[in-house]
Amino acid sequence: MKKTACLLVLVMIIASGCLNFSQANSVPDENPPDKTIEEPSVAEEPSSQPVPPDSVDEESVDPSASHPDPVPAVSKSWYFMPNNNHTTPQVDPEVQRLAQEGSVYYALPQNAPHIYLTFDEGYEQGYTPQILDTLKEYQVPAVFFITGHYLKSQPDLVKRMVAEGHQVANHTYNHPDLSQVSKERFNQELDQLAQEFQQLTGSTMAPFLRPPMGNYSLTTLQWAKERNYKTVFWSMAFRDWDPNDQPGADFSHQYVIEHIHPGAVILLHAVSESNTQALPRIIEDLRAAGYVFAPLPE
Repeated sequence: MKKTACLLVLVMIIASGCLNFSQANSVPDENPPDKTIEEPSVAEEPSSQPVPPDSVDEESVDPSASHPDPVPAVSKSWYFMPNNNHTTPQVDPEVQRLAQEGSVYYALPQNAPHIYLTFDEGYEQGYTPQILDTLKEYQVPAVFFITGHYLKSQPDLVKRMVAEGHQVANHTYNHPDLSQVSKERFNQELDQLAQEFQQLTGSTMAPFLRPPMGNYSLTTLQWAKERNYKTVFWSMAFRDWDPNDQPGADFSHQYVIEHIHPGAVILLHAVSESNTQALPRIIEDLRAAGYVFAPLPE
């Protein structure tokens, strides 16, 4: 009996060791911030920033059973493996396959030397006008992913984005975790923003969706495809979303220059003073290196 118990304990220890080894190799530890590089859980409204009352929908906390459609079962968070080799980062193989089919963007290396500048806009910190001034001065197109709160609180800036030739795209109306909503709620989030954007600007929103917080499921990627939206992730980003914890303009500039690669989709948050100050140098140095800023292909 004692031999049997000892043998059982030994088997459990070995199994535990194998499990720990497997888990350690399934998640890269080299750059933990880049594993969830996109945004914190309240990226567009950091905890240190008062949350605008109309930027959060209580339903986003609990989509609840009022919707007949099932909620997607498997939630994923966008990640990529950054490198300093100026090559396309490694990503989830399933998303890479969808990218090859053209329904998902995270990088477009086949379009080299084009690169794509994108900004997430959940609320305004006073830097977007300066960003737009810089883009206008250097004649650089960008994609602005906006929320419903941004649309309602900054209508003049949204109209200016359109007037100056930028693509304005869907970051959802209420900024929920799309991997946890029903199909009905998913469609409502996209449709309400697109409709109010058209009412405001007289233009059609660009057919791109950036999932809030980078959270998605294979089901939601398919839902977006059915709606003729391309889901847009990114192949370069860094911790820039907290206005009270900025890395500095030199860091922003250096990070972009060191991690640039052909076809890069660059994510910057427009609430960042560091990004705003670094943007002219970023544009100048990337152009000097032979890169071309381009709109995302629709």
